[in-house]
Amino acid sequence: MTIDLKTIKHISKLSRISVDDAKANKLAGDLNSIFDFIEKLNELNTDNVEPLTSVAETTLKSRADEVKSENIRDQILKNSPDENEDFFVVPRVVE
Repeated sequence: MTIDLKTIKHISKLSRISVDDAKANKLAGDLNSIFDFIEKLNELNTDNVEPLTSVAETTLKSRADEVKSENIRDQILKNSPDENEDFFVVPRVVE
């Protein structure tokens, strides 16, 4: 897959980013090198490779699920910006 100047201009128009010709040529070269690298990675045989969540083979320590604080609802609701005895009220963010 190759990225040409026309594709860069189209992407910049869709993303509403102004890109001059010099910058577009540099971006095309950078994106083409990234896609070349991805194509090389796709050639690798990964059939016998187990999926990883991290490169460091560590496991998380388990802990008991214990309730540490009981009946602190009233203390939490005191921090609400608006007074309400049923739930935590916050200012409206979206109009």
